[in-house]
Amino acid sequence: MIRQLTFLENLLFRTGALLMLLGVTLHIFSPLYSLYTYGLGAMLFSLMQLRAVYEGNDLNVIRLRRQQLLACLMFLGTVMCMSMQVYQYGFARRNEWVVSLAIGCVLELYTSWRLPVALQKAKKS
Repeated sequence: MIRQLTFLENLLFRTGALLMLLGVTLHIFSPLYSLYTYGLGAMLFSLMQLRAVYEGNDLNVIRLRRQQLLACLMFLGTVMCMSMQVYQYGFARRNEWVVSLAIGCVLELYTSWRLPVALQKAKKS
């Protein structure tokens, strides 16, 4: 079973997700504010993902949790690529951050779709 988040942790998780969404949309108007808004949201989101620990031994659920953690790393990598674009350093000086964001979103979407089913199967067996 995955450890349930407390009310405050769940609130921080959802706030992080909303800040990530706001940060991405804010990039059209102000890349600098977008970087900090998205960065704070990605940090909150990732930290709360790490707090929800799986305490079982089903390999399918463990694989899906690892994919969620990989998605969190991609979200944090997006922050790095956004900062490279804003401050003009490193290899990502254009919109390369969109690629890491898209990979993270696809992984997070897949695992959020598959994880409840895998948890039900693990609970039955």
